[in-house]
Amino acid sequence: MLDEAKLQALRKGFLEFLVLRIIQRASVYSADILQQLAATEFATQEGTLYPLLSRLRREGLLDYAWQESGSGPPRKYYRLTSAGTERLAEFNAYWKRIQQTVESIGG
Repeated sequence: MLDEAKLQALRKGFLEFLVLRIIQRASVYSADILQQLAATEFATQEGTLYPLLSRLRREGLLDYAWQESGSGPPRKYYRLTSAGTERLAEFNAYWKRIQQTVESIGG
């Protein structure tokens, strides 16, 4: 049986990559990010997502814009900056190398 703590570390490491991939498609509200992750191995909570979004913004990978909401206060919608797009391209290239390595070892 796999050690859950080791799997948790892997999931945490991939979370930034997945969040950037979600935001790449379109400007997105944080609740939408949580919803897209909820049905996956990478389900997370606000207490994990908000600090990650803040860090990515401080690093210049994300920006946001406030948009009015028909069901409450204005919402913060995130989008990738050009640096975020570059980081995602680096992640994608690294992910392909990892996949190739895993497939070549023991295969």
